Amino acid sequence: MAVRHRLIQASPRAVWDVLADGSLYVEWVVGPSDVTPRRGEWPQVGATIAYEVRLGPLRLNNESVVRRCVAGSELEIEAKAGRLGTARIAIELRPWGEQCLVIVDEHPLRGPGGLVHNVGVEALIQVRHRAMLARLAKLCESGDGCRPDPADSAGAVDLGTGTGRA
Repeated sequence: MAVRHRLIQASPRAVWDVLADGSLYVEWVVGPSDVTPRRGEWPQVGATIAYEVRLGPLRLNNESVVRRCVAGSELEIEAKAGRLGTARIAIELRPWGEQCLVIVDEHPLRGPGGLVHNVGVEALIQVRHRAMLARLAKLCESGDGCRPDPADSAGAVDLGTGTGRA
C-alpha cells in the first residue's frame, strides 16, 4: 500500500476547492489528459470523469469514480484502468495550524494490477504521488486553482511559501 503525505501552505478549504473541481483533475493528477465529466456532479458519490492516459503512442481511456466523499476532508476514488484493473485512491485533508496536511493512500483493488503489486510498483507509485502532491501544492499555494479563504484577506499573516514537504 502506497501512502504519502505533504504539508500544503494553504487551508484545508482551499485544497478541497481544488479536489472538488473535476475540471482541475488533470492539473494535479499525474497521467490523465482531456477530462470529460461522465456521470453525476464531481465529487459526489458515484460521479465519474473519463480521461485519456498517454504512454508514448499508446492511448488508454480510463475513468475515475467517486466512491466516498466527506466534503472538505476526505475523497476516495476508484481509478479504472481497463484491463489493468482498478485502484483505490484515498485523499485525506487534515488541518495543520493554518495549513493542510494531505495524506494519499493508494492500493490495487481488482485485476492484474493487484497481482503484480510489489516493491518495485510501490516505488513507482511513491514517485507518482510525490509529483501529484507537488502539483496539488502548486495549485493551492499559488491560488490558481482555489478561491481565497477569509483568513487570506487583509490583516492575515503571510506565512510565506516553502517547500511544504512533510
